[in-house]
Amino acid sequence: LPTGLEYNKSVAGERYRAVGKAMGVTGIDEMNDAEAADATIAAVKQLSADVGIPANLHGILKEEDIQFLAESAFADACCPGNPRDTSVEEIKELYKGLL
Repeated sequence: LPTGLEYNKSVAGERYRAVGKAMGVTGIDEMNDAEAADATIAAVKQLSADVGIPANLHGILKEEDIQFLAESAFADACCPGNPRDTSVEEIKELYKGLL
């Protein structure tokens, strides 16, 4: 989730503020959109760590699977609902960042 949040933060700042507010991020109302997005992403990363979600897919994701996974993600019915337009190549880079 944090990888997707980082990817979309340039176009979803106000939405991130609402998430951060719901998560109880301190001082979020006084932050600009970029600060609120960063604080929300940090809170999501901390929550992920607290509940044992790995920060990366090292040892799970194989380089040879990335093309298939990226194409599948791009073809998924949810892809058009993403706040930021994407491509198979960009999705591949996101996966590579999780290795």
